[in-house]
Amino acid sequence: MLYTVLSPYLFTDETTILPKGGDPSTNRPKRSHHQPGWVRGHQKDGGDYSKEMPKYITAGGFARARAAEVKAMLKAVTKRPASCHVFETLPKHMRRRAMSHNTKRLPRRLRLMAMKLKKKEQTRSKSRKARRRHGNLLLEFNRRQRKNIWLETHIWHAKRFHMVKKWGYCLGDRPTYKCYRPCYRAMSSHCLLQDLSYYCCIELQGEEDRLLTGLSQLTSKEAGPTFAAALCLSGRRQGSVVVYRAGQYPSQPLGPVTFLWRPRTQGSTHRQLWIWAHPTLKQVLSSINLRSVCDCSEAVVPVVVPEPSPAEVTPTVDSEPKPKTTPGAKRKRSSKDQSGPPAKKILGDGTRSPTTPVTWKSNVTCLICCLMCCSDLTMEIIRYRLIGPQSHTVITEAFEAATSCDVRFMKNKESPSSLWWPEHCKDENKMHLHQQQADVFHLLKGIFSTAELPPGTILGLTVDDPRLTLPTKKVKALPCSVSGPKAVSSSTHLVDEEKRRELVLSGVSEHCCQSFLWDRSVRDNVIDNKISEQELNRMRSEVLVPGSRLPVPPQGRVPVLLVHQPGKQVGHEMSSWGAGWDLLLPKGWGMAFWVPLVYRGVRIGGLNMSLKHSQNKSAPHFPHDYPDCPAGVHFQEEQEAELLDKFKRRPPAKRTNYIKHGCLAPFCCPWQQLAEEWEHITREGGEEREGAGRSRTTTEADTVMEGRWRPLVRMNRKSLRLLSGWCKPTTSKGQRACRLRLPPPSLDLSAVKSFLTSHRMTLVWVRLSLLSGGKPELHGIVCVPTSEDLKQLKSSKKAAAPSLPSDKTVEKETELSSASDPNIPITSSSPLDLVLGLWPDPLPSVASHCSRLTLGWVTQGDFSLSAGCGEALGFVSVPGLLNTLQNQPMEHRGTVLLRNPTSLQYRFFEVNLDPLI
Repeated sequence: MLYTVLSPYLFTDETTILPKGGDPSTNRPKRSHHQPGWVRGHQKDGGDYSKEMPKYITAGGFARARAAEVKAMLKAVTKRPASCHVFETLPKHMRRRAMSHNTKRLPRRLRLMAMKLKKKEQTRSKSRKARRRHGNLLLEFNRRQRKNIWLETHIWHAKRFHMVKKWGYCLGDRPTYKCYRPCYRAMSSHCLLQDLSYYCCIELQGEEDRLLTGLSQLTSKEAGPTFAAALCLSGRRQGSVVVYRAGQYPSQPLGPVTFLWRPRTQGSTHRQLWIWAHPTLKQVLSSINLRSVCDCSEAVVPVVVPEPSPAEVTPTVDSEPKPKTTPGAKRKRSSKDQSGPPAKKILGDGTRSPTTPVTWKSNVTCLICCLMCCSDLTMEIIRYRLIGPQSHTVITEAFEAATSCDVRFMKNKESPSSLWWPEHCKDENKMHLHQQQADVFHLLKGIFSTAELPPGTILGLTVDDPRLTLPTKKVKALPCSVSGPKAVSSSTHLVDEEKRRELVLSGVSEHCCQSFLWDRSVRDNVIDNKISEQELNRMRSEVLVPGSRLPVPPQGRVPVLLVHQPGKQVGHEMSSWGAGWDLLLPKGWGMAFWVPLVYRGVRIGGLNMSLKHSQNKSAPHFPHDYPDCPAGVHFQEEQEAELLDKFKRRPPAKRTNYIKHGCLAPFCCPWQQLAEEWEHITREGGEEREGAGRSRTTTEADTVMEGRWRPLVRMNRKSLRLLSGWCKPTTSKGQRACRLRLPPPSLDLSAVKSFLTSHRMTLVWVRLSLLSGGKPELHGIVCVPTSEDLKQLKSSKKAAAPSLPSDKTVEKETELSSASDPNIPITSSSPLDLVLGLWPDPLPSVASHCSRLTLGWVTQGDFSLSAGCGEALGFVSVPGLLNTLQNQPMEHRGTVLLRNPTSLQYRFFEVNLDPLI
């Protein structure tokens, strides 16, 4: 074996090579006077580095260690960077200047790569003026919508909002400017506008009895009103219900939906139903459940009409003369100069193929039976939500009821029109109905607040094109009493007041809830004959008096639906806060209605404001507060991954040590483990926390749960009322304790056992109100107070004034069992899975891991501006809650403790259960 003398700078490991018969103990060099350790730069005395290099190396190990470095070096030399040209990979003596524009001067092995790079550079070399042309912009926008669907207001939002990609859409999350409190003030005193067009609409058509029979498999009367509610079935009210998998109630819930029935047609049993659902529910609700219960299995393939190419278009006889061009003048680029067909704006779902079926019908061979149809109307109908007490004022200021067509046109009744509104004007019954709807619409101007109307009221209407009455600048819409009185006679005023009082008490009549928006032919006609912006600008330029109102053309009428949304239904503070209207209109008219609403002084909100709206209303928000639904489980997994990634991005010294804070799961809520542990505690008589909880781990709980079901969250109304009566009298609107027929039974051991026979593995949604200062946070821990805690609360109330609860009710946690208790088992985990500050998997007992027993966690928590104090929304275990209520005195019944994940302090909260939710 041959050995060569190598430079010591090539050594990167401490392997040695021993010559044959060599002794490593001989011929050792003298130690340098430098101290060991690496020193940056050169030494002062010009010596080498102080680190001692190995004297001997093994040839095999050294070659293997250097092979990876040589491989990486060759890869870096041969790989062409993205910013370099192809000819730069050649040696310098082979490079030529002509290679940059003539690829044939390159070697053959590099020509193909150079041609691809040249084509790529040519596509990017378009000038900004060429890229900003209308046709090129549309092509670029259509290309960017292939993966995530854009709403019609996307470009408006993209200039003013932080955009996020969720559920297959590109949506506005929050504005780029600070506007949290202004948005709250808008919801409290004026109006906030949101675009909810990403919600999916599913249409069902068929005989009423067959529809109700099929839909009854998805709901239950025990959980509240269903699709067969009388007011909703008549078409006068919008309904809401939580749907389940077919025949699986009360397990396997899917999520909440809202629905609209089209008013009945006289002499016909055929009905039409619209179901609005969150985009995460569309696939499982439409394809699996609705089609199966309605027996709609045959897909209807849509007919695709091919668009004629420019070569196929026959030229007209009277061709337009070519315009005269002067030398040096620029020629405008017309559509005739383009080689291909002009780009069209995507309306509706642009990611869907034209051949994809959107309608399914039932296989009915009997002539007596009615045909059932299930259609997907996603992105076919635009939905805007206006929140605030002056929402009706904004609507009445921005829109006007449609005017009738010209009398000269009405005289010629024999000539049919291609427009839908002139044809409807020929029918006196339809025009009489439109006049009644317009009268109801005018009555809305005199209403003080939107919350005065019955929840879920529906009003059908046909309005003029709102672009024709667009103001020149933004003007805040004000109610009639503020904007100024109008000269009306006393008799007319009394009649209007009587009609307005009847509208507030009973709502809109059934025949006024009808709208032409239900007809697909009318929607298509309105979309196809929409006036372009170019034509509107031409009409404005021809007006004699600038700024005056434009005449309404025959195609300038749009059918819409107004749906009332209820406000806050629980609590004593700010009753009916957050009420508003939903505006439904056909696709293609999104910006035509959006801009006039913005010009009436409304605030615009995004996804973040929708969550805050639900928090201030003390209502569950989907999918955040639905942990038993597939969409809720998926959301919690995404939220946990996002929070964990954000936690890992911080330096270890700046992270919160959740182990020392006694928080086992700061980024998720292990509901299944909590329900299983409380079931075990109550089964064994569970007042002793040392028995069941501490010695159990997640592995044991999962082993027991293999043959069991997932914890339930939804309970029937009867059980909720009973549990709410045991906790405290409910504060729900219309469900107060004085209206209960019978008082709840006493909370004794027998009543608790009978209640837990059917709700042992159940979680209940609760609303927690803070009794002192502080602000609850996400994933806060809801705990059971001890007897000493309640004594301290009682003493603090005596020392402080009754109206001013003392902040001394806060108790510091002195026992952190998760950090100091040796009884908690610590299972072995791989070093790669360990994160500093987090408890490794599997988790120990979540019910008794610290000094207070855990009841549940917070899913939404913040300072509520509507309530004026901190409020939290979350879930607690039903067995744990009953065990807590049973051991508490009557004056403190319903009092719990809450601790934030990053805090060591417990704060007193009051539990509220609302049967309406």
